[in-house]
Amino acid sequence: MDGRAQNFPAVLRLLLGFLVLSTVAGLLLAGIAVPAIGASGQAAKSGVDFFNDLPSDFEVSPLAQQSKIVDAKNHVIANPYDENRIIVPLNKISKNMRNAQIAIEDARFYEHGGLDLRGFTRAVVSNAQGGDVQGASTLTQQFVKVTLQEQALRAGDEQAAKAAVAENYGRKLQELKYAVNVEENFTKDQILQGYLNLVYYGDQAYGVEAAALNYFGVHASKLSLGQSALLAGIVQQPTAYNPVINPKQSQARRDVVLTRMQQLGFASAKDVAAAKKQPVSKMIKKKPVQGVCHRSSEPYFCAYVMAYLQHAPELSALGKTPEERLKRINQGGLTIRTSLDPSMQKTAQQQIEKAVPVGNKSNLGGAVSIVQPGTGRVLAMAQAADFDKDQTNVNVDQIYGGGPYGYQFGSTAKMFILVTALEQGMPLNGTINVPFATNKIDHVFDGPKVVGAPCGSNLPWKVGNDYPIGGGPMTLSEGISKSVNTWAAQLSIEVGPCNVQKTMTKMGLHQADGKPIEGTLSNVTLGSGVTTPLSLASAYATLAASGKYCTPNPIVSITTPDKKEIKVKGPECKQVISKESADAAAYLLKGTLRPGGTADNFWDVSARPAAGKTGTTEKHNQAWFAGFTPQVSTVVWIGNVKVADKNGNFYSLNGKCFGSYGCFQQVFGGTVSVPVWTAIMKKITADMPAEDFPAPSEQAQRGNLTPIPNVYARSTDSATAILQGAGFGAQVGQRIASSAPAGTVAGTSPSGSAMKGSTVTLLISSGAAAAPAVNVKPTQTAKPPTKRKPGKGKGAPKPPGGKG
Repeated sequence: MDGRAQNFPAVLRLLLGFLVLSTVAGLLLAGIAVPAIGASGQAAKSGVDFFNDLPSDFEVSPLAQQSKIVDAKNHVIANPYDENRIIVPLNKISKNMRNAQIAIEDARFYEHGGLDLRGFTRAVVSNAQGGDVQGASTLTQQFVKVTLQEQALRAGDEQAAKAAVAENYGRKLQELKYAVNVEENFTKDQILQGYLNLVYYGDQAYGVEAAALNYFGVHASKLSLGQSALLAGIVQQPTAYNPVINPKQSQARRDVVLTRMQQLGFASAKDVAAAKKQPVSKMIKKKPVQGVCHRSSEPYFCAYVMAYLQHAPELSALGKTPEERLKRINQGGLTIRTSLDPSMQKTAQQQIEKAVPVGNKSNLGGAVSIVQPGTGRVLAMAQAADFDKDQTNVNVDQIYGGGPYGYQFGSTAKMFILVTALEQGMPLNGTINVPFATNKIDHVFDGPKVVGAPCGSNLPWKVGNDYPIGGGPMTLSEGISKSVNTWAAQLSIEVGPCNVQKTMTKMGLHQADGKPIEGTLSNVTLGSGVTTPLSLASAYATLAASGKYCTPNPIVSITTPDKKEIKVKGPECKQVISKESADAAAYLLKGTLRPGGTADNFWDVSARPAAGKTGTTEKHNQAWFAGFTPQVSTVVWIGNVKVADKNGNFYSLNGKCFGSYGCFQQVFGGTVSVPVWTAIMKKITADMPAEDFPAPSEQAQRGNLTPIPNVYARSTDSATAILQGAGFGAQVGQRIASSAPAGTVAGTSPSGSAMKGSTVTLLISSGAAAAPAVNVKPTQTAKPPTKRKPGKGKGAPKPPGGKG
């Protein structure tokens, strides 16, 4: 029954029979016009010659079928496709379905050799007698016809696709000869399997597996008698017999198939009667048709992966253009394995939604990006939003489905200033002279390094702190852990804001449009520039990887249906800052999570080393935390989705409520973003070994400083000239008691040595007497108020220092 078809001579005899019967009937065959052929032997010989000259080798190309995107644990995330098709072997298709299709299309399928002489003769006689026009195509011939059409459509050849189904004599003969070739080279079961996976069952479902899932929500292996009859009946007229839009016509057709199955002994009268009783409308269990990622369990990550596959330079092996890549993704049956960790993803999604309820009416948004340092693999990507209503993925760049801008990232920018200073040779315990400021009294930065300078400001730059602090020397450790704005501003000016921008770019930080962060003092110092959570998480991962930056990448491997791996370039990883600077920066950023830091009271650094930086933007518009361990880098963003009203006035997070975390009169990065980060990190790192960052090297501790010339007792003009000659900037600072003549230089801050190019503050003598210092605003040393833990109601106090 499933052996090879009859041999070619037998088929040729059938062909000759075809010629004779055509001559006698002179009418229709298979519903198409057949030209009159003379009864002479010469005419018959010409017909045979014509047949023999037709191409005979028929190639069956792999069918277009769904690809699948899977997570790190091999769970399916999505099935991208052009044609909704899932290829299954014949043993995964129920016997009911096989019998139903044979019964209605080609009852003698297992008996003929490509051309069914009995059926052919019956059709010719019926057509000649003026009866119903009957087709004589076997299931094999139909397989040939639909295969040719499918291949032409995939090649974009519409003319060839039309020719494949054209109603003319030449096409019918060619189809017959190809059918002979198919029967010679494939078993009956192989032909049936190909047919059932190929034909269109209406409603955008190609092949029986996709159709079974589409209409009934079951696999083809589980199709019942009634379901099988319904599907088999659709093939002849997929629109007219579509059970979704034409249930009555579909039911009538189903019953015809059931009757035929009973006549052929494929089903009992009892079973057929029971199947006919069930209304088609009650058989259908179809979900509304949606896009590929709308149906995904992780729609935002799905959309990111689809965009990444089309646009990432590393995936050029998929095609030269996005269109070529998409075609291969949708038609190639690829298995696309991603780096998404389902456990991390679940945790991130749950925790961000606890703080930012989906569908809230408070203009609140939230997102989480988790990246693996040293590889760039995207481990999780969560967003507190409804994909059906808004497909913008705030985690990623615009090219990968994000918005055109991103959000201001606040004091998370200060990390890049710190790294720039360390790269320029500032020692681990280095200090700078930090101007005093409060939340009501700004310090004004001006001078040639600020006003009109490259990456500077158009006007004198006013900077305030969130509580009184400054007015003297401050270490790197204190400045970064307390997030002091005037510390960051002074250090940025000294190391050069353009250099800070370059550090940002090297470490992978950029705007959502892919361009570098705009180089202005405010943008690179206090984070008034814009970026995305994934970009920030990848930049901070550079520190966890001791200075190696890897472009974020969600793809682990891509394999073809025959299990061959497509060679694609991995993420680009490059040492962008020195190991010494990266390790020193990680060491200093631990202070953020220690007592006195802007993220204290949440994480035990001694139990599991971690580091990071809070970020709060102007007017408390956005709140961030970028934190990392040696194994993972996680960024939490919580902020206003719409940043400003129609007049450009920033919306504030102050006074808003954050789900189970409570309501707060003032909101900083440490208010909600840090607690969410903590909840995520505690769970996802629970099974990881507690690793520490590499200890700062002796070189990092020592730095690379240049001796400061001795300017004691010099006039301010003379001292300034000497310092500038040595490569330093100079500014006049406070007066101190000194034995140096009043009005001359009594000392410098810093003293001894400093980074070349940095600004040295001149301390001016007030005379020998220990008179009170003039215009001195001492460094604030009072302990800032204890922070409330989340969920305790309104009135969370400000963290120390700058914009948190």
